[in-house]
Amino acid sequence: MVLPQFARQNRTLNPELKIYDKLLQFPLFQGMSHTELMQVVTHTKMGFTKQMAGKTIVNEGTPCTHLLFLISGTIQALTYSDDRAYSVTEHLSAPYIIQPERLFGIGQRYSSHFKTETDCHFITIDKQEVLLLLETQLVFRLNMLNLLATESQRLSQHPWRTVPATLRSALIRFFLQHTLRPAGSKTYHILMKRLAAEQGCSRLEVSQALNSMQADGLLTLHRGRIEIPMLERLLM
Repeated sequence: MVLPQFARQNRTLNPELKIYDKLLQFPLFQGMSHTELMQVVTHTKMGFTKQMAGKTIVNEGTPCTHLLFLISGTIQALTYSDDRAYSVTEHLSAPYIIQPERLFGIGQRYSSHFKTETDCHFITIDKQEVLLLLETQLVFRLNMLNLLATESQRLSQHPWRTVPATLRSALIRFFLQHTLRPAGSKTYHILMKRLAAEQGCSRLEVSQALNSMQADGLLTLHRGRIEIPMLERLLM
């Protein structure tokens, strides 16, 4: 875990990384006036760091004590099923906030393992500073409420969606529901037998559906692994 390092490292980013422009890339700061953003930058204690490629950011199960803003570079997220039988690897590019919903609620721990794929720059704000921003900055408070409410509404809609009419549609839903960001490159480490069990059908049926999707250029099949270069293409 690298969180403790943030506070100890030099709090100066490369000159070309303008803090105002970087913060405005994130939904939590959008809608703020220049004056409001100046107050945030001036009065909020922030950590700034650069992490080289291949470094762990946080481990699954680590307590979430900071907001972590990826302002440049690409990171990798690895998420396991509860029984550890399958997993999903995602490639996430800046700008990206690492699981802000985990800062509050009943489960205040990261649910995935995150590491850098390229050299990355981060801004970090610890929980006490976030609480202060929520108290003093109306736009930030509304943005946080909108972010958490949107996530809650998205998840609550899942049980009420129409049952997929085809196995291909069911597989697409499975892929989409098992992601942190439903777009970009994904790798699903799962056996065909387990995927069939998840869909309540035979292994042969799943194999045929996946091979059809591979023929359409939507994914690539490997032994125990499914590569999807652009998840959003599954919806087209």
